[in-house]
Amino acid sequence: MNDESQKEKLRQHFARRVTTQARVVLDTWQKIHSDHGLAASHRAELISATDKLVRYAQHFEMDGHAQAGQKALDLMARWPAESTPNEELWPQLQDAMEQLCQSTLRRTDKDKTDAPLQYRRTPIYVALENEEMAARLIRQLEFFGFRASAFASADALMEACALSKPETILMDVSFGGSPNAGIGIIEHLQERHETPIPVIFVSDEDGSIETRLRASRCGGEEFFYPAVDPGQLIEKIETYTHGNTVEPYRVLVLDDSRAQAKYMETVLKRAGMTAHIITDPMQIIHALDEFSPEIIILDMYMPGCTGMEIARVIRQQDRFHSVPIIYLSAEEDVSKQLHAMSLGGDDFLTKPIDPKHLIATIHNRGRRARSLLALMIRDSLTGLYNHTHTLHLLDQEIAKARQKDQSLSFAMIDIDYFKKVNDTFGHPIGDRVLRSLSMFLKQRLRKTDHVGRYGGEEFAIILPDTRPSDARNVLNEIRERFSELRQRAGDREFNVTFSCGVATLQPGQTAQELCDRADRALYASKKAGRNCVSADTP
Repeated sequence: MNDESQKEKLRQHFARRVTTQARVVLDTWQKIHSDHGLAASHRAELISATDKLVRYAQHFEMDGHAQAGQKALDLMARWPAESTPNEELWPQLQDAMEQLCQSTLRRTDKDKTDAPLQYRRTPIYVALENEEMAARLIRQLEFFGFRASAFASADALMEACALSKPETILMDVSFGGSPNAGIGIIEHLQERHETPIPVIFVSDEDGSIETRLRASRCGGEEFFYPAVDPGQLIEKIETYTHGNTVEPYRVLVLDDSRAQAKYMETVLKRAGMTAHIITDPMQIIHALDEFSPEIIILDMYMPGCTGMEIARVIRQQDRFHSVPIIYLSAEEDVSKQLHAMSLGGDDFLTKPIDPKHLIATIHNRGRRARSLLALMIRDSLTGLYNHTHTLHLLDQEIAKARQKDQSLSFAMIDIDYFKKVNDTFGHPIGDRVLRSLSMFLKQRLRKTDHVGRYGGEEFAIILPDTRPSDARNVLNEIRERFSELRQRAGDREFNVTFSCGVATLQPGQTAQELCDRADRALYASKKAGRNCVSADTP
């Protein structure tokens, strides 16, 4: 190899490092961009990644990346810590990220000038011995909006992880050709990262307890033996990705000491939670209605009443009956603590409060409360809202739409010939089709939209602030893409389609009337030959 070709190879290597770092910046921005509530918790991560990009780009003389990154850094200097950017700063940051995105496009991408700007999600890495299975899985993942890469060697996987930490790794236990070689790769890989990467292990030959324990100890969240089909794997992969980001806990704090209350607010916000502080116990009813907390922290002794009395008042309201209540007090008498918890409390923390102890307690209580709530309002098969809660959300969104004078669209979806799917391939495959559509809808709709399982193979979608034409276009695009998705049943593959009816709220209409109109539009789609979207327009 002559000097020129060696220099060119080195230049290409450095160019890849800069481009990869640029995509790390864009991935981090995408998390913030898709959920503004995460802005404060990801601010430092975004600044650090952008600073690293600028230094790389300047060192390797990649001016386009350096200028775009520096522009973003200058804007971030005006972004206050532990807060979200103001209304003026958001669009400027967006422009800077678009400029960076243009610098990062491949030469072939730059020809597609009409293509809409899309941020790349953090990757999922696939390391399977069966290359055909890996290729099929990646095609399926791309349908669901994931970004995935397959690797043929341990070295390639290690290098990729060093450049961009993945959201999840799908690892064959025997990747590399020898028993448990894949587990050894993951053990070595996890040592390089402060926080472990979630790993899903698959194995065709070894499901022993020894192998399972070793896999679990190095970050294995799931272990499939024997290996499963792509549909089941994608369901699990979604669980460990940022696309399934956990919403911050909403914590209401009542403490008559303003200094203590502000301290609590700071601790909670640093932990990425949404805090609402009140110092007057008489404001509790108003705070419950306005803030609708998931967790409540009460001072035990306050002027005019006790925390126990406030807890009893809270528990008298059915909607807060299962919300965790944590008492704060300098009280060290265990019998008094137990008595306080018998009157509506769930936990007791003594002052002075250890921040780590407080955050751990909130996470433990919050996870359990959300799990219980999910059992009450979500469908057990798909994880979508059940029929009752979907109608409750529709009532709420109708009230909001009228208050803000906005459009509201409602859609009904029905899977075509679903009975034939069950009869031909069996109910387990039918259930997987239902889960596949539910995940497809969640991936492609906004966070502000609500998706519910209306019953059987019927789904309901609430689209706030959405005009009839926009609702129809969005659902028609989803319908077209879903019809292309290959469903698998053993060695056979098949496609599934759905029909859809859309209605938009009219003045004076009730939720039931809106549902009836969407149902009529759905019937029109069925009558028109299925696999289409119809709108019920007055």
